[in-house]
Amino acid sequence: MSPDVKSQLAPHGVLRAAINMGNFLLVTGKTPDGDPDGVSPDMAREIARRLGVPVKFVPYAKPSVLADDAGTDTWDIGNIGAEPQRAQKIDFTAAYAEIEATYLVPAGSSIQSIADVDKPGNRIAVSKGSAYELWLERNIHQAELIRADGGPAAFNLFVSEKMDALASLRPALLSDVEKLPGSRILDGQFAAVQQAIGTGKANAEAAAWLKAFVEETKASGFVASLIAKHGVVGRLTVAPPG
Repeated sequence: MSPDVKSQLAPHGVLRAAINMGNFLLVTGKTPDGDPDGVSPDMAREIARRLGVPVKFVPYAKPSVLADDAGTDTWDIGNIGAEPQRAQKIDFTAAYAEIEATYLVPAGSSIQSIADVDKPGNRIAVSKGSAYELWLERNIHQAELIRADGGPAAFNLFVSEKMDALASLRPALLSDVEKLPGSRILDGQFAAVQQAIGTGKANAEAAAWLKAFVEETKASGFVASLIAKHGVVGRLTVAPPG
């Protein structure tokens, strides 16, 4: 590791790791001292261990706010879904883990497939600022996206306004479908949310080191071991090589 990597990732002598607390697959609880725990925090802990510095977690309720703080000297690495809009300010690694995103449709819906959703007149409820909302913004051309402030609010909007589809992560929809008799989760996925690690655009050496770190931890089984450790096997998968 070159001295530039450590100075870029820990300019204040500590690794400030921004964590999206809203992703319940990547943050599954808290440690006894109150820090976030899960696959995402453990990836940050391993980076700090290799740098030889302490880690300080910077929690965010929403990924969009985390991304907005890029370049403000608030955090050194950001563990967040990689999206082209966010990549304008953040240099991302390849994904270390992926989560399927799909749709829930109400009882009696004529929608049978992912392709049926993007049709004129259809309304899709979605959590504003999520990685899958950003994907839909680029790829939905005929249906209307109706944004809500967070996943639970999107579900409530979907139900109260009798919308045609609810877009979300498949693991979240597995809970939502139980609350709405007759509703169905569509087979397949419209996207896979790519969970990655980012740093500031100015940190070229650090970005290269982080990219190599992610590839090594996928290949060695380290990411898989974290998925098993935190009980999210089958809901979070190791991403393919970058």
